[in-house]
Amino acid sequence: MNPVTATKPASRNPLRHFAALFANSRAFSYLWLGNLISFLGSSVTMVILPVLVYSMTGSTKTMGFVMALYMLPNVIMLPISGHIVDRYDRIKIMITADIARFVIMVAIAVFSLTGILSIPLLYVFMGFYGLLDGLFRPAYSATQATVFTADIRIAANSLTQMSTQTVRLIGPSLGGLLVTHLSAGIGFGIDAFTYVISLYCLIYLRKALMLRLQPKHSADSIRNLEAAAAPAAAPNWKEDFKEGIAVLRSHPWLWITIITFSFFNICYAGVTSILIPWLFKVHHGWAPYVYGLAVTCSGAGAIIAGLLYSLRKKWTHRGIMAYGGVILSCLALFLMPFIPNAAAAIALFAVEGFGLMIFGLIWEISLQELVPQEAFGRVASLDLLGSFALLPVGYITVGWLADLIGGIPTIAIFSGLGLLCAAFVLSIPAIRKFQ
Repeated sequence: MNPVTATKPASRNPLRHFAALFANSRAFSYLWLGNLISFLGSSVTMVILPVLVYSMTGSTKTMGFVMALYMLPNVIMLPISGHIVDRYDRIKIMITADIARFVIMVAIAVFSLTGILSIPLLYVFMGFYGLLDGLFRPAYSATQATVFTADIRIAANSLTQMSTQTVRLIGPSLGGLLVTHLSAGIGFGIDAFTYVISLYCLIYLRKALMLRLQPKHSADSIRNLEAAAAPAAAPNWKEDFKEGIAVLRSHPWLWITIITFSFFNICYAGVTSILIPWLFKVHHGWAPYVYGLAVTCSGAGAIIAGLLYSLRKKWTHRGIMAYGGVILSCLALFLMPFIPNAAAAIALFAVEGFGLMIFGLIWEISLQELVPQEAFGRVASLDLLGSFALLPVGYITVGWLADLIGGIPTIAIFSGLGLLCAAFVLSIPAIRKFQ
Protein backbone atom coordinates (compact mmCIF):
# COMPACT_ATOMS: atom_id res chain seq x y z
CA MET A 1 0.00 0.00 0.00
CA ASN A 2 1.26 3.46 -0.85
CA PRO A 3 2.07 5.14 2.52
CA VAL A 4 1.15 8.59 1.20
CA THR A 5 -2.26 7.34 0.11
CA ALA A 6 -2.76 5.56 3.43
CA THR A 7 -2.31 8.74 5.44
CA LYS A 8 -4.69 10.92 3.40
CA PRO A 9 -7.94 10.02 5.19
CA ALA A 10 -6.39 10.70 8.60
CA SER A 11 -4.96 13.99 7.35
CA ARG A 12 -8.32 15.13 6.00
CA ASN A 13 -10.30 14.19 9.05
CA PRO A 14 -8.20 13.31 12.12
CA LEU A 15 -11.30 13.37 14.36
CA ARG A 16 -12.66 10.35 12.50
CA HIS A 17 -9.40 8.52 13.19
CA PHE A 18 -9.68 9.32 16.92
CA ALA A 19 -13.35 8.26 16.99
CA ALA A 20 -12.34 4.90 15.51
CA LEU A 21 -10.33 4.21 18.68
CA PHE A 22 -13.50 4.09 20.76
CA ALA A 23 -15.40 2.07 18.17
CA ASN A 24 -12.66 -0.54 17.74
CA SER A 25 -11.22 -0.84 21.26
CA ARG A 26 -13.41 -0.97 24.36
CA ALA A 27 -10.25 -1.45 26.41
CA PHE A 28 -8.87 1.87 25.17
CA SER A 29 -12.15 3.61 26.02
CA TYR A 30 -12.10 2.48 29.67
CA LEU A 31 -8.37 3.14 30.14
CA TRP A 32 -8.65 6.59 28.54
CA LEU A 33 -11.70 7.66 30.56
CA GLY A 34 -10.38 6.40 33.90
CA ASN A 35 -7.05 8.16 33.43
CA LEU A 36 -8.74 11.37 32.29
CA ILE A 37 -11.09 11.60 35.28
CA SER A 38 -8.44 10.75 37.88
CA PHE A 39 -6.05 13.26 36.31
CA LEU A 40 -8.74 15.94 36.68
CA GLY A 41 -8.82 15.28 40.42
CA SER A 42 -5.02 15.26 40.68
CA SER A 43 -4.72 18.54 38.78
CA VAL A 44 -7.16 20.13 41.25
CA THR A 45 -5.11 18.82 44.19
CA MET A 46 -1.76 19.98 42.79
CA VAL A 47 -3.05 23.58 42.72
CA ILE A 48 -4.74 23.41 46.12
CA LEU A 49 -1.86 21.70 47.96
CA PRO A 50 0.79 24.46 47.65
CA VAL A 51 -1.81 27.17 48.30
CA LEU A 52 -2.89 25.33 51.45
CA VAL A 53 0.67 24.82 52.70
CA TYR A 54 1.65 28.45 52.09
CA SER A 55 -1.55 29.62 53.79
CA MET A 56 -0.69 27.52 56.85
CA THR A 57 3.05 28.26 57.03
CA GLY A 58 4.24 30.69 54.31
CA SER A 59 7.43 28.61 54.14
CA THR A 60 9.09 27.29 50.98
CA LYS A 61 11.06 24.91 53.21
CA THR A 62 7.87 23.30 54.49
CA MET A 63 6.53 22.93 50.96
CA GLY A 64 9.83 21.31 50.03
CA PHE A 65 9.43 18.77 52.84
CA VAL A 66 5.83 18.02 51.81
CA MET A 67 6.93 17.21 48.27
CA ALA A 68 9.99 15.30 49.49
CA LEU A 69 7.88 13.11 51.78
CA TYR A 70 5.58 12.40 48.85
CA MET A 71 8.47 11.46 46.55
CA LEU A 72 10.66 9.44 48.95
CA PRO A 73 8.25 6.47 49.42
CA ASN A 74 7.47 6.69 45.70
CA VAL A 75 11.16 6.25 44.87
CA ILE A 76 11.64 3.46 47.43
CA MET A 77 8.73 1.54 45.92
CA LEU A 78 9.79 1.77 42.27
CA PRO A 79 12.62 -0.85 42.18
CA ILE A 80 10.18 -3.42 43.59
CA SER A 81 7.07 -2.32 41.70
CA GLY A 82 8.58 -3.20 38.30
CA HIS A 83 8.91 -6.83 39.40
CA ILE A 84 5.38 -6.83 40.84
CA VAL A 85 3.85 -5.32 37.71
CA ASP A 86 5.49 -7.79 35.31
CA ARG A 87 4.69 -10.82 37.47
CA TYR A 88 1.15 -10.19 38.73
CA ASP A 89 -2.21 -8.93 37.44
CA ARG A 90 -1.58 -5.30 36.49
CA ILE A 91 -5.19 -4.18 36.63
CA LYS A 92 -5.72 -5.69 40.09
CA ILE A 93 -2.67 -3.73 41.22
CA MET A 94 -4.19 -0.49 39.90
CA ILE A 95 -7.56 -1.26 41.51
CA THR A 96 -5.92 -1.81 44.90
CA ALA A 97 -3.93 1.43 44.60
CA ASP A 98 -7.04 3.41 43.60
CA ILE A 99 -9.02 2.15 46.61
CA ALA A 100 -6.21 3.11 48.98
CA ARG A 101 -5.72 6.54 47.39
CA PHE A 102 -9.46 7.17 47.65
CA VAL A 103 -9.30 6.51 51.40
CA ILE A 104 -6.33 8.87 51.82
CA MET A 105 -7.99 11.72 49.91
CA VAL A 106 -11.23 11.31 51.87
CA ALA A 107 -9.24 11.52 55.11
CA ILE A 108 -7.42 14.70 53.99
CA ALA A 109 -10.73 16.26 52.90
CA VAL A 110 -12.45 15.48 56.22
CA PHE A 111 -9.53 16.71 58.32
CA SER A 112 -9.28 19.89 56.25
CA LEU A 113 -13.01 20.65 56.47
CA THR A 114 -13.05 20.07 60.24
CA GLY A 115 -10.00 22.28 60.76
CA ILE A 116 -7.78 19.63 62.34
CA LEU A 117 -5.42 19.10 59.39
CA SER A 118 -1.87 19.89 60.43
CA ILE A 119 1.45 19.84 58.62
CA PRO A 120 2.62 16.64 60.42
CA LEU A 121 -0.64 14.90 59.39
CA LEU A 122 -0.15 16.14 55.83
CA TYR A 123 3.38 14.67 55.86
CA VAL A 124 1.97 11.24 56.80
CA PHE A 125 -0.82 11.31 54.22
CA MET A 126 1.45 12.43 51.40
CA GLY A 127 3.99 9.74 52.30
CA PHE A 128 1.41 6.97 51.93
CA TYR A 129 0.04 8.59 48.80
CA GLY A 130 3.52 8.61 47.24
CA LEU A 131 4.01 4.93 48.09
CA LEU A 132 0.81 4.03 46.24
CA ASP A 133 1.77 6.20 43.26
CA GLY A 134 5.05 4.29 43.04
CA LEU A 135 3.02 1.09 42.61
CA PHE A 136 0.29 2.48 40.35
CA ARG A 137 2.36 4.30 37.72
CA PRO A 138 4.41 1.36 36.37
CA ALA A 139 1.23 -0.76 36.30
CA TYR A 140 -0.59 1.93 34.32
CA SER A 141 2.31 2.39 31.86
CA ALA A 142 2.54 -1.35 31.25
CA THR A 143 -1.24 -1.63 30.78
CA GLN A 144 -1.15 1.31 28.40
CA ALA A 145 1.53 -0.42 26.32
CA THR A 146 -0.70 -3.52 26.17
CA VAL A 147 -3.84 -1.63 25.15
CA PHE A 148 -2.07 0.70 22.69
CA THR A 149 -1.38 -1.97 20.08
CA ALA A 150 0.71 -1.15 17.00
CA ASP A 151 -2.32 -0.40 14.81
CA ILE A 152 -3.61 2.35 17.15
CA ARG A 153 -0.42 3.44 18.93
CA ILE A 154 0.11 6.84 17.29
CA ALA A 155 -3.55 7.88 17.49
CA ALA A 156 -3.97 6.51 21.03
CA ASN A 157 -0.89 8.30 22.38
CA SER A 158 -1.80 11.55 20.65
CA LEU A 159 -5.40 11.53 21.88
CA THR A 160 -4.38 10.52 25.41
CA GLN A 161 -1.81 13.28 25.69
CA MET A 162 -4.07 15.91 24.12
CA SER A 163 -7.07 15.03 26.27
CA THR A 164 -4.90 15.00 29.39
CA GLN A 165 -3.70 18.47 28.54
CA THR A 166 -7.29 19.54 27.90
CA VAL A 167 -8.04 18.57 31.49
CA ARG A 168 -5.20 20.89 32.49
CA LEU A 169 -7.31 23.69 31.03
CA ILE A 170 -10.05 22.86 33.53
CA GLY A 171 -8.49 21.27 36.62
CA PRO A 172 -6.07 23.99 37.77
CA SER A 173 -8.59 26.79 37.22
CA LEU A 174 -11.19 24.73 39.07
CA GLY A 175 -8.72 24.18 41.91
CA GLY A 176 -7.95 27.90 42.09
CA LEU A 177 -11.65 28.78 42.19
CA LEU A 178 -12.38 26.12 44.83
CA VAL A 179 -9.65 27.25 47.21
CA THR A 180 -10.53 30.92 46.63
CA HIS A 181 -14.31 30.75 47.01
CA LEU A 182 -14.98 27.50 48.92
CA SER A 183 -12.23 25.54 50.69
CA ALA A 184 -9.30 23.22 50.14
CA GLY A 185 -11.27 20.36 51.71
CA ILE A 186 -13.89 20.50 48.96
CA GLY A 187 -11.13 20.18 46.35
CA PHE A 188 -9.61 17.15 48.08
CA GLY A 189 -13.09 15.61 48.24
CA ILE A 190 -13.52 16.04 44.48
CA ASP A 191 -10.16 14.33 43.95
CA ALA A 192 -11.34 11.41 46.12
CA PHE A 193 -14.52 11.04 44.06
CA THR A 194 -12.51 10.78 40.81
CA TYR A 195 -10.88 7.61 42.15
CA VAL A 196 -14.34 6.01 42.39
CA ILE A 197 -14.89 6.65 38.67
CA SER A 198 -11.38 5.42 37.87
CA LEU A 199 -12.07 2.23 39.85
CA TYR A 200 -15.27 1.63 37.87
CA CYS A 201 -13.37 2.06 34.58
CA LEU A 202 -10.62 -0.34 35.68
CA ILE A 203 -13.13 -3.06 36.52
CA TYR A 204 -14.67 -2.82 33.05
CA LEU A 205 -11.22 -2.52 31.43
CA ARG A 206 -10.33 -5.89 32.92
CA LYS A 207 -13.49 -7.42 31.49
CA ALA A 208 -12.81 -5.88 28.07
CA LEU A 209 -9.29 -7.33 27.97
CA MET A 210 -10.65 -10.75 28.87
CA LEU A 211 -13.20 -10.52 26.06
CA ARG A 212 -10.51 -9.46 23.61
CA LEU A 213 -8.44 -12.52 24.51
CA GLN A 214 -11.36 -14.93 24.27
CA PRO A 215 -14.62 -13.82 22.62
CA LYS A 216 -16.33 -17.17 23.30
CA HIS A 217 -15.86 -17.23 27.01
CA SER A 218 -17.34 -19.21 29.81
CA ALA A 219 -16.79 -18.93 33.54
CA ASP A 220 -14.04 -21.58 33.35
CA SER A 221 -12.34 -20.00 30.33
CA ILE A 222 -12.35 -16.59 32.02
CA ARG A 223 -10.64 -18.04 35.06
CA ASN A 224 -8.06 -19.73 32.82
CA LEU A 225 -7.44 -16.51 30.91
CA GLU A 226 -7.02 -14.55 34.12
CA ALA A 227 -4.40 -17.04 35.26
CA ALA A 228 -2.62 -16.74 31.92
CA ALA A 229 -2.82 -12.95 31.88
CA ALA A 230 -0.94 -12.71 35.17
CA PRO A 231 2.63 -14.02 34.64
CA ALA A 232 3.97 -16.50 37.13
CA ALA A 233 5.62 -14.95 40.13
CA ALA A 234 9.40 -15.05 40.12
CA PRO A 235 11.15 -15.44 43.48
CA ASN A 236 14.05 -13.10 42.72
CA TRP A 237 13.06 -9.51 41.99
CA LYS A 238 16.74 -8.56 41.68
CA GLU A 239 17.04 -10.67 38.53
CA ASP A 240 14.02 -8.90 37.06
CA PHE A 241 15.64 -5.57 37.92
CA LYS A 242 18.82 -6.60 36.08
CA GLU A 243 16.81 -7.68 33.03
CA GLY A 244 15.20 -4.24 32.93
CA ILE A 245 18.65 -2.64 33.05
CA ALA A 246 19.76 -4.86 30.16
CA VAL A 247 16.84 -3.68 28.01
CA LEU A 248 17.74 -0.04 28.68
CA ARG A 249 21.44 -0.57 27.95
CA SER A 250 20.59 -1.85 24.49
CA HIS A 251 19.12 1.56 23.54
CA PRO A 252 21.35 4.63 24.23
CA TRP A 253 18.40 6.98 23.66
CA LEU A 254 16.61 5.38 26.62
CA TRP A 255 19.35 5.11 29.22
CA ILE A 256 20.99 8.46 28.46
CA THR A 257 17.65 10.25 28.71
CA ILE A 258 16.71 8.50 31.97
CA ILE A 259 20.05 9.40 33.57
CA THR A 260 19.74 12.97 32.27
CA PHE A 261 16.29 13.43 33.75
CA SER A 262 17.41 12.12 37.13
CA PHE A 263 19.34 15.41 37.35
CA PHE A 264 17.12 17.59 35.19
CA ASN A 265 14.00 16.89 37.23
CA ILE A 266 15.72 18.22 40.35
CA CYS A 267 16.02 21.57 38.63
CA TYR A 268 12.66 21.53 36.89
CA ALA A 269 10.32 19.99 39.48
CA GLY A 270 11.76 21.98 42.37
CA VAL A 271 11.08 25.22 40.53
CA THR A 272 7.60 24.35 39.21
CA SER A 273 6.29 22.65 42.38
CA ILE A 274 7.73 24.94 45.05
CA LEU A 275 8.97 28.26 43.73
CA ILE A 276 6.51 29.11 40.95
CA PRO A 277 3.51 28.87 43.33
CA TRP A 278 5.54 30.98 45.79
CA LEU A 279 6.28 33.50 43.01
CA PHE A 280 2.57 33.93 42.24
CA LYS A 281 1.10 33.82 45.75
CA VAL A 282 3.80 35.21 48.06
CA HIS A 283 6.17 37.33 45.94
CA HIS A 284 3.59 38.98 43.65
CA GLY A 285 0.59 38.52 45.94
CA TRP A 286 -1.67 37.50 43.05
CA ALA A 287 -4.98 35.73 43.81
CA PRO A 288 -4.94 31.90 43.75
CA TYR A 289 -7.03 31.79 40.57
CA VAL A 290 -4.18 33.52 38.70
CA TYR A 291 -1.87 30.58 39.40
CA GLY A 292 -4.65 28.20 38.38
CA LEU A 293 -5.10 30.12 35.12
CA ALA A 294 -1.34 30.00 34.47
CA VAL A 295 -1.24 26.21 34.86
CA THR A 296 -4.30 26.03 32.61
CA CYS A 297 -2.45 27.96 29.91
CA SER A 298 0.43 25.53 30.22
CA GLY A 299 -2.08 22.87 29.20
CA ALA A 300 -3.22 25.04 26.28
CA GLY A 301 0.36 25.29 25.03
CA ALA A 302 0.69 21.52 25.33
CA ILE A 303 -2.47 20.95 23.30
CA ILE A 304 -1.14 23.15 20.51
CA ALA A 305 2.07 21.12 20.52
CA GLY A 306 0.09 17.87 20.40
CA LEU A 307 -1.98 19.07 17.45
CA LEU A 308 1.12 20.13 15.53
CA TYR A 309 2.87 16.84 16.27
CA SER A 310 -0.14 14.80 15.11
CA LEU A 311 -0.14 16.44 11.67
CA ARG A 312 2.48 13.94 10.47
CA LYS A 313 2.63 10.18 10.81
CA LYS A 314 6.41 10.16 11.09
CA TRP A 315 8.92 12.73 12.30
CA THR A 316 12.66 12.75 11.73
CA HIS A 317 15.25 14.35 14.05
CA ARG A 318 13.18 13.34 17.07
CA GLY A 319 16.14 13.67 19.44
CA ILE A 320 16.65 17.30 18.44
CA MET A 321 12.92 17.99 18.68
CA ALA A 322 12.61 16.39 22.13
CA TYR A 323 15.49 18.21 23.78
CA GLY A 324 14.66 21.40 21.90
CA GLY A 325 11.32 21.27 23.67
CA VAL A 326 13.07 20.83 27.02
CA ILE A 327 15.29 23.85 26.34
CA LEU A 328 12.23 25.93 25.41
CA SER A 329 10.49 25.02 28.68
CA CYS A 330 13.56 25.84 30.79
CA LEU A 331 13.95 29.18 29.04
CA ALA A 332 10.34 30.08 29.91
CA LEU A 333 10.98 29.26 33.58
CA PHE A 334 14.23 31.23 33.58
CA LEU A 335 12.44 34.36 32.33
CA MET A 336 9.40 34.05 34.62
CA PRO A 337 10.81 35.77 37.75
CA PHE A 338 11.74 38.83 35.70
CA ILE A 339 8.20 39.33 34.36
CA PRO A 340 6.17 41.42 36.84
CA ASN A 341 3.02 41.33 34.69
CA ALA A 342 0.57 38.48 35.35
CA ALA A 343 -0.53 38.19 31.71
CA ALA A 344 3.07 37.84 30.48
CA ALA A 345 3.83 35.24 33.18
CA ILE A 346 0.77 33.26 32.12
CA ALA A 347 1.95 33.41 28.48
CA LEU A 348 5.32 31.97 29.53
CA PHE A 349 3.46 29.07 31.12
CA ALA A 350 1.96 28.31 27.70
CA VAL A 351 5.47 28.19 26.20
CA GLU A 352 6.61 25.89 29.01
CA GLY A 353 3.71 23.50 28.34
CA PHE A 354 4.38 23.51 24.59
CA GLY A 355 8.01 22.44 25.01
CA LEU A 356 7.32 19.69 27.53
CA MET A 357 4.53 18.21 25.42
CA ILE A 358 6.89 17.80 22.46
CA PHE A 359 9.35 15.92 24.65
CA GLY A 360 6.64 13.85 26.36
CA LEU A 361 5.06 12.62 23.13
CA ILE A 362 8.40 11.59 21.64
CA TRP A 363 9.43 9.84 24.85
CA GLU A 364 6.20 7.84 25.33
CA ILE A 365 6.05 6.67 21.72
CA SER A 366 9.73 5.70 21.68
CA LEU A 367 9.30 3.64 24.87
CA GLN A 368 6.39 1.71 23.36
CA GLU A 369 8.37 1.15 20.16
CA LEU A 370 11.62 -0.01 21.76
CA VAL A 371 10.66 -1.93 24.92
CA PRO A 372 9.35 -5.55 24.76
CA GLN A 373 5.88 -5.97 26.27
CA GLU A 374 6.98 -8.63 28.77
CA ALA A 375 9.59 -6.26 30.27
CA PHE A 376 7.61 -3.03 30.10
CA GLY A 377 6.73 -2.87 33.79
CA ARG A 378 10.38 -3.14 34.81
CA VAL A 379 11.52 -0.55 32.28
CA ALA A 380 8.68 1.79 33.25
CA SER A 381 9.67 1.50 36.91
CA LEU A 382 13.32 2.21 36.04
CA ASP A 383 12.21 5.21 33.99
CA LEU A 384 10.21 6.55 36.93
CA LEU A 385 13.02 5.70 39.36
CA GLY A 386 15.50 7.68 37.28
CA SER A 387 13.10 10.59 37.07
CA PHE A 388 12.15 10.63 40.76
CA ALA A 389 15.15 9.19 42.67
CA LEU A 390 16.76 12.52 43.53
CA LEU A 391 13.57 14.57 43.72
CA PRO A 392 13.26 14.42 47.55
CA VAL A 393 16.77 15.88 47.85
CA GLY A 394 15.93 18.40 45.13
CA TYR A 395 12.74 19.58 46.82
CA ILE A 396 14.49 20.05 50.16
CA THR A 397 17.49 21.78 48.53
CA VAL A 398 15.33 24.16 46.51
CA GLY A 399 13.19 25.07 49.53
CA TRP A 400 16.24 25.54 51.77
CA LEU A 401 18.16 27.61 49.21
CA ALA A 402 15.14 29.81 48.52
CA ASP A 403 14.86 30.58 52.25
CA LEU A 404 18.60 31.30 52.35
CA ILE A 405 19.17 33.49 49.26
CA GLY A 406 15.63 34.24 48.08
CA GLY A 407 13.20 32.68 45.65
CA ILE A 408 14.10 34.79 42.59
CA PRO A 409 17.82 33.88 42.50
CA THR A 410 16.96 30.24 43.19
CA ILE A 411 14.58 30.09 40.21
CA ALA A 412 17.28 31.61 37.98
CA ILE A 413 19.94 29.18 39.23
CA PHE A 414 17.95 25.97 38.84
CA SER A 415 16.26 26.83 35.54
CA GLY A 416 19.67 27.91 34.19
CA LEU A 417 21.16 24.57 35.25
CA GLY A 418 18.30 22.81 33.45
CA LEU A 419 19.09 24.74 30.28
CA LEU A 420 22.76 23.79 30.45
CA CYS A 421 21.91 20.13 31.13
CA ALA A 422 19.60 19.84 28.10
CA ALA A 423 22.06 21.65 25.82
CA PHE A 424 24.92 19.37 26.89
CA VAL A 425 22.94 16.16 26.30
CA LEU A 426 21.85 17.41 22.89
CA SER A 427 25.53 17.50 21.92
CA ILE A 428 25.77 13.69 22.36
CA PRO A 429 25.50 11.99 18.92
CA ALA A 430 23.21 9.18 20.15
CA ILE A 431 20.68 11.78 21.28
CA ARG A 432 21.10 14.31 18.48
CA LYS A 433 20.80 11.64 15.77
CA PHE A 434 17.87 9.75 17.30
CA GLN A 435 15.17 9.37 14.64
